[in-house]
Amino acid sequence: MGAREAGTAVWRLRSRGCWDDAAALLDAAARGEPDAALLRAELLIEQCMFTSEGWGRAEEALRTAESLALDDEQRGAAACERGYLAYTATVLRVRDRADEARAALGRAAALIAPDSPGRPLLDFRRGLMAQHVGGNPQAAEAAYRRAHNAALARGDALLASSTWRHLAALALDGGEVAEARQGFAESLRLREETGFLVGVAPALVALADAAPEAEAARLTAEARRLYRLLGGVPRWLSERLAEGA
Repeated sequence: MGAREAGTAVWRLRSRGCWDDAAALLDAAARGEPDAALLRAELLIEQCMFTSEGWGRAEEALRTAESLALDDEQRGAAACERGYLAYTATVLRVRDRADEARAALGRAAALIAPDSPGRPLLDFRRGLMAQHVGGNPQAAEAAYRRAHNAALARGDALLASSTWRHLAALALDGGEVAEARQGFAESLRLREETGFLVGVAPALVALADAAPEAEAARLTAEARRLYRLLGGVPRWLSERLAEGA
């Protein structure tokens, strides 16, 4: 099963946090098809972000994708994934790989054309680095905004859900509660509409941060229910969703 043919089945599994099963659908194709190899690496890297586990498998899958890349677009996409894997390890405090993340994302920027479909995701990830590693919210906002506008223009609902959320978080940090609430609500709406179930709990928690007390309690309770339903992912919500938190 190639990457294209596996698309619907992979999405169903991925959206419910079944990354191992989704990756397994691509095992055969990923040994020789660049697109399948890259998609498999993406799935396993996302698993690392949500579970803080599986680093070795993700690294192996990424090396395969890098070895199969045939052109600058594919090499740039693989570099973008390497940057994200290194970023994830850094922000989850598994290992400081910030220099590797910066270098890989810089390499991706040199390889991916400005009008490429892969550019918005790259911009978003460079925004993550600027905000959460570099401590530069202004640079992060500019990168998020580029990614956001492109995601909306291209109809990339999943990426738009992430850009809405991160722009809203910056707005909340700046005291713009109404703007933040709108952004968080849009992020939640898109995740629900696309069926990205594993991403709904974080969106609920984010919206709770900008909501009145009674509504915030309801949103947090719903996030807790989903968190348990999905086996306790994402792991980084564990303290926030503990009873009595």
